[in-house]
Amino acid sequence: MIPKPLIDPYQRHLSYLRISITDRCNLRCIYCMPREMIPKLEHSAVLRYEEILRIARVAAGLGITKLRVTGGEPLVRRDACDLLAQLNRLPGIREVSLTTNGVLLTERLDDILAAGVRRVNISLDSLKPERFAVITRVNCFRKVWDGIMAALDRGMAPVKINVVALRGVNDDELTDLAALSLRYPVHVRFIEQMPIGEAALQPVRPLLTPEIKTLLAPLGQLEPVPASANDGPAERYRIPGAPGEIGFISALSHHFCHRCNRLRLTAIGGLRPCLLSDYEEDLRTPLRHGAPDEALAEVFLNAVRHKPAGHHLAEPRHKEVASAMSGIGG
Repeated sequence: MIPKPLIDPYQRHLSYLRISITDRCNLRCIYCMPREMIPKLEHSAVLRYEEILRIARVAAGLGITKLRVTGGEPLVRRDACDLLAQLNRLPGIREVSLTTNGVLLTERLDDILAAGVRRVNISLDSLKPERFAVITRVNCFRKVWDGIMAALDRGMAPVKINVVALRGVNDDELTDLAALSLRYPVHVRFIEQMPIGEAALQPVRPLLTPEIKTLLAPLGQLEPVPASANDGPAERYRIPGAPGEIGFISALSHHFCHRCNRLRLTAIGGLRPCLLSDYEEDLRTPLRHGAPDEALAEVFLNAVRHKPAGHHLAEPRHKEVASAMSGIGG
């Protein structure tokens, strides 16, 4: 197959594929899940590992160099670390990273490291165990905290801590969360809550980055960190003398669509050019009907041709994203 660069109509070069390997999760965060249980995907509908590997191989042939495995919670799927290792061995792939809620991180850490993964994103929306249990609906703060400490102790870098900023829920401790960057070499990233799916907590008046920065002012001056070629969407800062960083992912207040370089593969084989749109191309059907690699590559190219210039969440009558975050792999 002749490699073709994945360049969209707005001249963005797409080199990053996020892969959701399951919709299952051992937490039920209020900004991700509705109060009622949502139906789980049938096992037969979810891509098998060999199917994910083939898709990733085709993607690498088209210029994808970075993969991130996510979910749901990827570590609840059996043999997830074997998949990480196989993805890391694909020609053309320079980096494989992992997004996790951290609950199973400590017990799986040896296997994750053996798979060649050194970069990890861990969700942590509160430092108060009781509040953590309210947000996630599971009392397991200590497991997540121990996972973060274990990742640092074993030399993973960067260890990114993802914090969804929730007005009236955790806004009184955002400063404490940011202060982790003063004590540890972690990247604390504050994420504006996005209206995706039918979560129990909907962002009536979301907490936006300018307000978050004001809340963090007592910590000191935020000095910009120069961007690198592999940076994601976060604006990066450091408090002088701190071993860690503070970042802001501002999908609503200052969206970064003009430099988006990613595609998303859902757990059931949908290829999404934009997180904040329900449009997707079907990879599972041609894959399971014996399509050659060239046909799968054309699905990628078609998705790239349909990548929008930007999302429309800031518009008064924007269309809601109906899909659940747990299946998209945000």
